[in-house]
Amino acid sequence: MHALSFIDLSLFLAYIVVLIGIALWVSREKPGHQKNTLDYFMAGNSLPWWAVGASLIAANISAEQIIGMSGSGYAIGLAIASYEWMAALTLIIIGKYILPVLLEKRIFTMPQYLEQRFGPEVRLLLAIFWLGVYVFVNLTSVLWLGALAIYTTTGIDMNYGLLFLAGLSLTYSLYGGLKAVAYTDIIQVVVLVAGGLMLTYITLGMASADGTVLGGFNTLLTKAPEKFDMILSPDNPHYMSLPGLSVLIGGMWIMNLSYWGFNQYIIQRALAAKNLREAQKGIVFAAFLKLLMPIIVVLPGIVAFVIYPGLEPADKAYPTLMNLLPEGIRGFVFAALIAAIVSSLGSMSNSIATIFTMDIYSKYRTGRSEKHYLQIGRWVSFTAMLLAVIFAKPLLGQLDQAFQYIQEFTGFFTPGIVVLFLLGMFWSGATAKGALAAAAGSAIFSLALKLLWPALPFIDRVGLVFIACLLLAIVVSKLDQAALRPQDQTKINYSTSTSYNIAALAIVAILCALYISWW
Repeated sequence: MHALSFIDLSLFLAYIVVLIGIALWVSREKPGHQKNTLDYFMAGNSLPWWAVGASLIAANISAEQIIGMSGSGYAIGLAIASYEWMAALTLIIIGKYILPVLLEKRIFTMPQYLEQRFGPEVRLLLAIFWLGVYVFVNLTSVLWLGALAIYTTTGIDMNYGLLFLAGLSLTYSLYGGLKAVAYTDIIQVVVLVAGGLMLTYITLGMASADGTVLGGFNTLLTKAPEKFDMILSPDNPHYMSLPGLSVLIGGMWIMNLSYWGFNQYIIQRALAAKNLREAQKGIVFAAFLKLLMPIIVVLPGIVAFVIYPGLEPADKAYPTLMNLLPEGIRGFVFAALIAAIVSSLGSMSNSIATIFTMDIYSKYRTGRSEKHYLQIGRWVSFTAMLLAVIFAKPLLGQLDQAFQYIQEFTGFFTPGIVVLFLLGMFWSGATAKGALAAAAGSAIFSLALKLLWPALPFIDRVGLVFIACLLLAIVVSKLDQAALRPQDQTKINYSTSTSYNIAALAIVAILCALYISWW
């Protein structure tokens, strides 16, 4: 059934009104205060921990996660949940070792840190790279998968869906900037988690003979036991996507460190926290939410595999299940899906504007007013969204599992990015030429391995390329010590609170229990 009832539409429209209303309310300025770049791009460095944590998850859980990971859950199974569960541990590491460095530098963007550490050439190169990836990979994928969900649920043409999502995200984020995005993300996460749990609860009951959730889960274990292998063996048809123990000790670490630690549209909300302690508490909050996410974004895919075997493409799994929900609940879950999509779109467009304005435009158009830079940022957000709408179908229209496509594409570049950041932060001997060698080597080594060793799983390729880029950067830096920029890391405090340490131990214990249970 491709339709939402009157009640469904009413609930959805009420959500839209509340979202836009709150965005405008939090974006208002005090009398006599004019919004500046710090307000627009960094929320005035005023975000409390709960806003940081909620915004991290809302920016992360988008169409590519819900639709894409449910599709991968349908095709692969619970093993794809490693991206979520390992991310929880990655966040704890980011909070302890990466955030103290970044917040000490008081930066707006990740390229800005690279200029402080290596010089303007590295900053410009990485700024241009990230702009391209955010517009033509991230924005396009979220828009396309979101439009696919709207089409599968309502029958609305994909092109109209693209325009609706782009327009809605700009409506609530274009004026208020990061503050509007972050504070509305609190509502987005509540709706997302509640709606996702509702869908999983109801459809598990439908999959069982007795109508219970436990019965539905036992049905999945009986009818699709292969979907509950967390560590895939080499004879598994999806081993190339998730190669055994590499998800625990190999290239997935590089992917996660790059995404959660050095990715502008994710880390920007932590940079906008009131202080380091608030940022770290937000990181812990987000880490616990990541442990919950597979129930929302992976398990429904396995349910769909049992109820609807033979779905093509696999990314239709989640939207198809939505059509099974009762009236009213379907509208709420639809609102949750749209919440995830527009929050990510708002975060991405704001980060694109931040990087372009602060890392490129302001470097060549110095001395302009704060109002001028804000106008440029808003125009950049609008232009980026327009480009993503235009290129979404040509880039993603023929793919079966968009989530896996995104991971493989970004895997070409993330090893070099992780190398240059880690060496920049923790090795005083790293130079600009060493950093650029790692960045360039990442693409070259990745392409060479893909062509010369096509049987190598891409996660393993990421790990090997990381090692190669690390060695290359060290060698080049050693040969270039005359250009070394002196660094003072002595002021950085890596200590964390007792509550942070307890939370970290709890997350490790939960992860051990999960992997032991589903090995």
